[in-house]
Amino acid sequence: MSTTTKPVNQKAWFLILPVILCVAFSAILPLMTVVNYSVQDIISPERRVFVGTEWFAAVMRDEELHAALWRQLTFSLAVLAVEIPLGILLALSMPAQGWKASAVLVVVALSLLIPWNVVGTIWQIYGRTDIGLMGRMLQEMGIDYSYTGNATQAWLTVLLMDVWHWTPLVALLAYAGLRSIPDAYYQAARIDGASKFAVFRYIQLPKMRGVLMIAVLLRFMDSFMIYTEPFVLTGGGPGNATTFLSQYLTQKAVGQFDLGPAAAFSLIYFLIILLLCFILYNWMQRMGTADTKEGGHD
Repeated sequence: MSTTTKPVNQKAWFLILPVILCVAFSAILPLMTVVNYSVQDIISPERRVFVGTEWFAAVMRDEELHAALWRQLTFSLAVLAVEIPLGILLALSMPAQGWKASAVLVVVALSLLIPWNVVGTIWQIYGRTDIGLMGRMLQEMGIDYSYTGNATQAWLTVLLMDVWHWTPLVALLAYAGLRSIPDAYYQAARIDGASKFAVFRYIQLPKMRGVLMIAVLLRFMDSFMIYTEPFVLTGGGPGNATTFLSQYLTQKAVGQFDLGPAAAFSLIYFLIILLLCFILYNWMQRMGTADTKEGGHD
């Protein structure tokens, strides 16, 4: 028997060379710079002292960091708990075809086109009790509302702002998943006399599992790195009520110019995001596998 060997064209590597260069300059080199700063005490541009893991130990003992991490986790979990069900509900209520479907898609996607700093400015005005619609309405209802003076109200306002801004992304992803379901599934459900909830539980939700996994990961990562909107709206206050990890890092690096601790914290921040996303992804995978086995037994 004769064997043929497929020729390998090594010149094909040149096709991905621009991508490798872009990734190197935009990700790898900055990351190595941060690693370099994290093990040094930068006294001045000309004077640097190697300190090893001293900054990592100092950051891990920082109680303000622990508080910011707790606030960040609480906020990100609240975002997922509100935006994922709300996005699915919005997608289910959207028309499936015709000019109405196109019009609704455009309207739903409008908030995604607004820059982050503009979103913070909009809600800054929206929450004012003198000229803002929401603030004035709450005052008329007898609620003493002040997102600049009450820590709980400031946190809820930031959460509401994020829900308004990013729920359409979840809705569009869920809508795409719904539109990919063949009509044969719905026809079989009508023949079997399945209720709307049964159709959602056994047809729509399993078929949307892939896009929902993407939505959960995107929203978790983005909410875990939120900075611009709460910075513009509340400036991290009142006190530290809305000072999340990204703003705490910015205060370290830019406000206090502690480049060593800030670099160490950046790496820890990066690893925390990777770890939590890995845990969340595997948990959703196991949930999907359990649902598939349950559906097969049924």
